[in-house]
Amino acid sequence: MIVDVIVIGGGASGLAAAISVKKRNKQVLLIERENELGGILNQCIHNGFGLEVFKEEYTGPEYAYKFIEEFNDLKIDYLLNTTVIKLVKNGDEFVVTISSTAQGLKEIKAKAVIISSGCYERTRGQIAMPGERPRGVITAGSAQRYLNINGYMVGKKAFILGSGDIGLIMARRMHLEGAEVLGVAEIMPYSNGLNRNIVQCLNDFDIPLYLSHTVTNVESDDSKRLKAITIQQVDERFNPISGTEKRFEVDTLLLSIGLIPDITLLDDLSVEVDQKTKSSKINQAYETSVPGLFICGNSLQVHDLVDNVSKESSRAGNCTADFLENKFKPRKKINIIPGKNILYVAPQYLDFGWDFTDLIISFRSSKKLEKAIAKVYQGDNLVYQKRRTFVVPAEMETISFPYQELNDSQDIRVELEEL
Repeated sequence: MIVDVIVIGGGASGLAAAISVKKRNKQVLLIERENELGGILNQCIHNGFGLEVFKEEYTGPEYAYKFIEEFNDLKIDYLLNTTVIKLVKNGDEFVVTISSTAQGLKEIKAKAVIISSGCYERTRGQIAMPGERPRGVITAGSAQRYLNINGYMVGKKAFILGSGDIGLIMARRMHLEGAEVLGVAEIMPYSNGLNRNIVQCLNDFDIPLYLSHTVTNVESDDSKRLKAITIQQVDERFNPISGTEKRFEVDTLLLSIGLIPDITLLDDLSVEVDQKTKSSKINQAYETSVPGLFICGNSLQVHDLVDNVSKESSRAGNCTADFLENKFKPRKKINIIPGKNILYVAPQYLDFGWDFTDLIISFRSSKKLEKAIAKVYQGDNLVYQKRRTFVVPAEMETISFPYQELNDSQDIRVELEEL
């Protein structure tokens, strides 16, 4: 079996990408490992989705349904309960090995592949959390699934480590379900969640936020259940400050300590990886260093708004269709480099073989800036600038500008100048 495009992942990213490819009259097969489409949106029962894309506010399942409805109307082929276990390239074709109860092991070939597999949560082992290893220490996303999908309450007295959006939302959710939420600790001097979630999930319910704090001890009771945690303030080098200990008796510790793009399928391919995003480097068409292999959504970079995931993935789908129509002609590419006050940029390359009107660059700041100017240089030449207010690392920024006048002899540098 051979198709034009295989989309791996059926969440917000995969649905949007598959829809845009199908609208270009290409044969698409979407593969999803869960038993239904929608991905993580199915467990996000809070509202706040859709304002950018639909100009209306939806819950996560409602937002997903809008795309699933269009997906089904287009009669796009898809497989559920199916896991992609291997992805390789053989000549000009990709070979995707899938595994499912219904079909067993099977190989499918494609002319192009879009990775939209999302991301996964960091665990306590990845931050070397000290203390014992009791039951009751789980990731915030897992707790969200237990509560919103399975109807299982994970604890009665909770604390959250990390101020990522999932952790903030779960602080509110646990409170509304009757749990006592004693606080949120964040190792950075600023929150890693959207400001609206700080207000709506913590301030509105008098849940304290301890900035520049982290968990330094975990205790268990005789049954190996979580009994208490200790948090401490940290200095500018993230070392605990003696004498700042605060002990909380809790039965649940939720971890909201970051998300990592899921790119394990790229292990068998020679894909260039960005150490900042922990994902593949791409050009402005969302194409990786392997021709015909595209990546988008949270598997490319962790987004704070699902609307931006959908818009980015739609663009990636259209670029994939352009690739199949041979609209790409190999030419020189230059680097796009993060400069002053920039944590990372995406794309990391500008490939002059792709014909585009505007260059869209996503980036995150490396620190909080009240007022700043986003500047783009080619060599010493300033090619674009735009004012920004209240720039924080928790919120991804995007700039877009025409680039026909750019040359292919000098790299591009993105900076944030503090005002």
